[in-house]
Amino acid sequence: MMVRELKSSEFDEFVGGSELPVVVDFWAEWCPPCKFLAPIFEKVAERFAGKVEFVKVNVDVAPDIAARFSIHAIPTLVLLKGGKEVARQEGALPEEALVEWIKNKADVQE
Repeated sequence: MMVRELKSSEFDEFVGGSELPVVVDFWAEWCPPCKFLAPIFEKVAERFAGKVEFVKVNVDVAPDIAARFSIHAIPTLVLLKGGKEVARQEGALPEEALVEWIKNKADVQE
């Protein structure tokens, strides 16, 4: 599996220790658009394997991380480089739109 689910206790170490850009999907079980995005997020993670890390944070399991990033709507994707936010996307995207967002914001190619 290309996408890791991170708990609060793992988040800072994983994100801060990554030399690659990290896309964080803030989601919840009860959110229909999150369920729509999930398989797309997995597919896109495979397309960028070795170039971008993909992680998920369940806002109900890790509300402290969601609060730190001021997550008010889900799904919200946050792109981090060196542990710092560089881009944000609220709402689910179709696969190709997500790929383009990552290419543009993370400055990487597939």
